[in-house]
Order: sequence, then structure tokens, then C-alpha cells
Amino acid sequence: MTQPQKSSTAAPPGAAVPTMPSLPPQPGGPGAPGPSLPPAPQGSAAPEPTQPARRTAWAEGVDRLRAAATTEPGRLRIIGAVLALLVVAFGAVTAWQTTERAAAADDVLHSSQPLSSDAADIYRSLADANTAASSGFLAGGGESAATRDRYEKDIRTAAGKLVNAAANSDPDSPSAATIAKLNRMLPEYKGLVERARTYNRQGFPVGGAYLRYANEKMQTDMLPAAEDLYTKENQRLRADYDDATPYPWAAIALGVLVLAGLAWAQHRNYRRTNRVLNHGLVAATATATVVLLWLVVGHSVARAGLNDSYDHGVRSLNVLNDARIASLKARGNENLTLVARGAETVEVSGKALDKYDVTFQADMKTLAKGLSLAENLADDDTGEQPVTAAVGNMEEWQKRHTSARAEDDNGNYEQALEKVIGAKGATVECFDSVDKNLAKALNHEQTEFKRAAGDGLDAMTGLSVGAAALAVIGAAGAVLGIGRRLSEYR
Repeated sequence: MTQPQKSSTAAPPGAAVPTMPSLPPQPGGPGAPGPSLPPAPQGSAAPEPTQPARRTAWAEGVDRLRAAATTEPGRLRIIGAVLALLVVAFGAVTAWQTTERAAAADDVLHSSQPLSSDAADIYRSLADANTAASSGFLAGGGESAATRDRYEKDIRTAAGKLVNAAANSDPDSPSAATIAKLNRMLPEYKGLVERARTYNRQGFPVGGAYLRYANEKMQTDMLPAAEDLYTKENQRLRADYDDATPYPWAAIALGVLVLAGLAWAQHRNYRRTNRVLNHGLVAATATATVVLLWLVVGHSVARAGLNDSYDHGVRSLNVLNDARIASLKARGNENLTLVARGAETVEVSGKALDKYDVTFQADMKTLAKGLSLAENLADDDTGEQPVTAAVGNMEEWQKRHTSARAEDDNGNYEQALEKVIGAKGATVECFDSVDKNLAKALNHEQTEFKRAAGDGLDAMTGLSVGAAALAVIGAAGAVLGIGRRLSEYR
């Protein structure tokens, strides 16, 4: 009996001998290439690894700032930079706004008001020249040297003031066009007056026609142009006041913000260190306080001075100039009532009245209103006394004029002429007294204006430079104060 052959190595009991799984036959046999992959599409490049987007400098700066803000030294650096920036900005804005207001105040005192006064002088000189021309014409061959000199002086004054106004006005401004117009018409007017005088001395009645034509040119062309110039210069003066007097609210608000920021920084420092004072921050607070107080007090004083110069200077000057011009126009029309001898009339309430006498009465009403307003505006006895005297002169003038008109209406021309241009008891005495008293009042108010406006301008002296210098010191103090705190972390 045949036994199965036993292996020499027996498997451990309970262990099965593993068997390899059978594989199906592979095509190509051993060494044959494996299955091929699908070909890659032509023209496509291999994908490159993605790069992170590049960050901007601003974003990186914000990140650094955010990171710095998480540490106390970083916070201190930020606080110091912000405080220094605020103090410097406060000084810069203060210097800018005070410089603008000081420049406008300087224009009020040295430019616009003098030009306004010159414009009033141009008007007054032209009106007075017209009055002197009619007075000389009435005197005929007996014209006095004083009357002739007065006329020539008025013409020279008007011409000189026009030259000064032209030099100080913008070439393309409306004032420049008005000045050019007056410069063109002044020699034309003077030529008409000289013709009127020549014919009058020869006894030709046409001389009166030339004088009336010269007066018409003055009244309808030259004086309205001079009044327009006066109005424009007053508007320019008012604009300079408007630029000089407003409070610098931006600088004041920034100053309050700076003090609040410095107070907060010192309070924060106290809470973290229990130190009451930081010398640098205290110095910055002191300089900011000085600048703010200087700004508020200095500008308040300047504003008060400028407002006073307008209320008790410019307003009074304007009223007195208007009153003086009304008196000059009234005197010219009074003379022309005798020159025209009823040749020109106007209808009033159904009655034909002398044109120049009607205008005279209107001018006297304007004069009375102006003198009343000037009395109310006068703030001391020195300014009120000449105005009160002018009121008395005006009332006497009215009485004498009524008497002269009565003589002329009754056909007594020579007697009427004597009551108007005579040596004693004539209306010319009243007119001269009114003019002299108004000139005295004008000089007083001009002095008051210069004093008040000068005080206002002086109150802003050095403010812009001082504010800038103190702001630099304050910013340095803030930086040093924060720097002292930072040194404790090193």
C-alpha cells in the first residue's frame, strides 16, 4: 500500500498555508508595456502654481498700524503722532485765518476807506466847482479872485483825486471805467465854463446858455458818475469789513479739539502710571491754551475796534459827505435861479415854477435830513457841536433865500442878487458857514475812524506769526512727552 509522501517541515497546527491568487494571463507577456493613457490635448500648457495677489502699500501700512496698536508702545506712538498733527494743524489754520483778517483790516484802514473818502472828495470838488462857476458868473466882471481861485482849486482837486483813484483801481473794474469817463468829461466841462465867462464879460446873453449847458452836463453826467464811483468804493469798503470781522470759527473749533485731545492723553497717562504730570504734554497744553486765548481775545478786540470805526466813523462820514454834497448842490441851484431868470420851469401841482428853485428846495430837505441823522450819530460833543452849528446856518439860509426869491419875483433883480452873493447878510454867508462846519465835523469823524480802525488792526499784530511759532513748540512738547513715556519700555 502506497503512503503519501510527507514533507519534512510540518505546518504548525491550526495554521493554513496561504495560497497566491491566480492571475489571468496578461497580454504581451512579461515586459510588455502597460495600458496607454489618453493623449493630452495639443496647445495646452501645464498648469502653473497660483501666486498670492500682491498687497498694496496702504494695506500693508494698515496691517502694521493694526499690529502696532495691539501693544502699548505702538499706541503711544500713534497718540503722539496724532497730537502733534493736531497742534500743527491748529497753528496753521490760526495763522491762515488771522492773516486774511489782518490783511482785510489793513485794507480798510489804508486802502478802501481812503479811496472812499477820495471818491467823496471828487464829488464834492465837482459840485463846489459848479457852485463857484455860477457865483462867478453872477458877479460878471466883478468876479472876486477868491471865487476864481476856489473854482480852480476844486478842478485841480478833482483831477488829482481821479489820478489817485485810477492808480488804485483794477484796470478792468467798473470803477476804472467811471474814472476814465470823468477824466474825459472834466476838460469838456471846464471849456464850457470858460466860454460862458468870456461871453458874459462881453455882455452877450449866450453866456448864460453856455453856463446852463455846463451845469446840465455836471448835474446829469458828471455828478451821477462821481456818485456811482462813490457808491462802488463804499461797497468795496463794506466788503473789506465783512472779510475782517467774522470770527475764525475753524481755528477756534480746532483749538478746542486740540485741548480736548491733550487732556484725554494726560488722563490716560495718569490712569496707567499714576503720574499726575507729563512735562511735555503740559507744555503742549499750555501753548495751545495761549494760542486759543490770544486768538479769541485778540480777534474780539480787533472786531470791536473795527465795528466801532464803522458805526462811529464810516457811517458818520457817509452821512456828513451826503449832507455836504446836498448843500453844494443847493447853492448851485440857488445861483442858477438868478442866472436862468425863469427861462426854465417845471409844473408842480398845476403851477409853473422855476426849475432851479424847485431843485433847491429838494436839496435843502436832503440837507436837513442829513444833518439830523449826523446829530444822532455823533457820539461826543466835539463831533456834535459843528453839526448843530450847521443846522442853525441852514435855517438862516432858508430865511434869507425866501427873502431873495421875494425880491426876484417882484422884479427887483439887483436886490435879489445882493441877497444871494452880496458882501453882507447874503445867503452865501450861510452856505459858507454850513460848508465849514461840515468840513470840521468830517475831520473829527475821520480822526475817530483812524483811531478805532488802527486799534482794531493793532489787536491782530503778531497773532499769525505767534500762533505758528507756539504751535511748533506745542507739537514738540507733545512728541517729547510721549517719547519720555516710550523710553520706559526700552
